Amino acid sequence: MIELIDIEKTYQGKQGRIHVLRGVTSTFARGESVGILGQNGAGKSTLLRILTGTERPSYGKVRRHVAVSWPLGFSGSFAGSLTGAENLRFVCRIYGADIDEVTDFVTEFSELGPSMHEPVKTYSTGMKSRLAFSLSMAVRFQVYVIDEALAAGDVAFQRKCKKIFNERRSGSDVVMVSHSIDMIKEYCTRAGVLHGGKLTMYDTIDEANEVYMRVVS
Repeated sequence: MIELIDIEKTYQGKQGRIHVLRGVTSTFARGESVGILGQNGAGKSTLLRILTGTERPSYGKVRRHVAVSWPLGFSGSFAGSLTGAENLRFVCRIYGADIDEVTDFVTEFSELGPSMHEPVKTYSTGMKSRLAFSLSMAVRFQVYVIDEALAAGDVAFQRKCKKIFNERRSGSDVVMVSHSIDMIKEYCTRAGVLHGGKLTMYDTIDEANEVYMRVVS
């Protein structure tokens, strides 16, 4: 279970404080996969980063009773001066994963070759995404988090990512944000709408989509 308790998030803008999230309280239970709909700038990515722990809320608490992935493909937490292999070992130590097993998997799956031993700051955006996605598949999680897209890269790599992700999620749950209702229906069992800094959850995806379409119209 993941609990969001009265989450607030503000940023300092040129015209003053910007309120992105306003008192978000929600529970993501084991055994259900949740989709979140919202317009551009609604705070969906911010909410996911807070949920995964890659960003702190300005106020409120997050309680995680399960192993939660970072957003799939998210490479913002890599240390640019370290190589891909060094970042991998660091992640393994944090999550208690077997370094040799993870190294073998990521090296083969990511197809980065000798670039694994080059500093991440020299990687293209696509290369960083390959490393991040491969790492998230190598370390087993109870909840996988998806921000808009499942994976980056060419069509062949995306197909490979989708195949292994479907294998991994057979015993795990999903929390995702997306503009695509078809993608949410494919991966989720219920959905919510993030609007005006508030998250409202609905029992069915169709109900959430009806509300979302009224918001964007």
